[in-house]
Amino acid sequence: MKNTTLYLLLFLITFYSAPAKTTDDAIYSLAIQFFEPLPMTMPGSSNDNKSKIELGKRLYFEKALSINKTQSCNSCHDLLGLSENSEAGSVPGTGTDNLPVSIGALGIAGTRNSPTTWNAGLQFSQFWDGRASNLIEQAKLPILNPIEMALPSEKEALIRLKKIGYLDLFINAFPNDADPLNFYNITDALSAFQRTLISEDRLDQFLKGDKNILSKQEKSGLKTFITAGCVACHNGPLLGGQMFTRMGVVNPYPNNTDKGRAHITQDPADNFIFKVPSLRNVSKTAPYFHDGAGITLEQAVKDTAFHQLGIKLTNEETQRITSFLNTLENLKVVTK
Repeated sequence: MKNTTLYLLLFLITFYSAPAKTTDDAIYSLAIQFFEPLPMTMPGSSNDNKSKIELGKRLYFEKALSINKTQSCNSCHDLLGLSENSEAGSVPGTGTDNLPVSIGALGIAGTRNSPTTWNAGLQFSQFWDGRASNLIEQAKLPILNPIEMALPSEKEALIRLKKIGYLDLFINAFPNDADPLNFYNITDALSAFQRTLISEDRLDQFLKGDKNILSKQEKSGLKTFITAGCVACHNGPLLGGQMFTRMGVVNPYPNNTDKGRAHITQDPADNFIFKVPSLRNVSKTAPYFHDGAGITLEQAVKDTAFHQLGIKLTNEETQRITSFLNTLENLKVVTK
């Protein structure tokens, strides 16, 4: 973070002392220093085949993977845009449940806000505390977590899937495996499907050279987002998702009950350390922060500036930044 902040200061000095350019060219030149379009594919996708992806998609919506057959992955990470029982395909799903914290299959509330599954495989680690390093490690945990889907064992998952006709699907997806219906392959298939979840938005079109795709207000917000220092953490193709930072770098965050990565590392130095979230599709994934305390995007922008950067944004600055963040709204839809 220190290196990014130093680079930002040096760049802004250069930017404001450089010869004048047209506004659009100047904003574009500024943007491409800190952001880049999302890639077309995710790491690991070269090992995926159509059958594995289709199996993973089916497993993503499979309620038999929860203890009482009431929840699927999609219950907390909704890709359909409406609900599991609604027609999908017209409204992009957020990949979240839009609740402060998720409710598990047994009605037990979790302790953290559900992160989106869109672009998850492009992040450097999974979960708010980074306890899984990749999608495969991530996929196995909710199925067996007693607060989430609550299956008692890996064996129970295999028994259930075999009973409802999944064996042939696993044989097709993993043709070289002697015993393809195994728990690792469940997580591998789920990961293959999630590797297809790369969002599309107007910011990418701007970064690829369409300088007219953003409004004047949105471009002004982009500039404010950068000059305010938000890019110290929210940069790169995901505008985040590539580092950990303390919640309350400058001003303490009011909720100090969740110790963050310290739960994993058992190191007090990691108290209140969390993964910086990606801001892709952020306008649709309220509420915000690890505890879901940020009810609106405007509130989240102001709170982040205060706690992480030590600045109090004006209402006008907040509105400009919010307008920019709206350009990250996902345009891609998923059908069941």
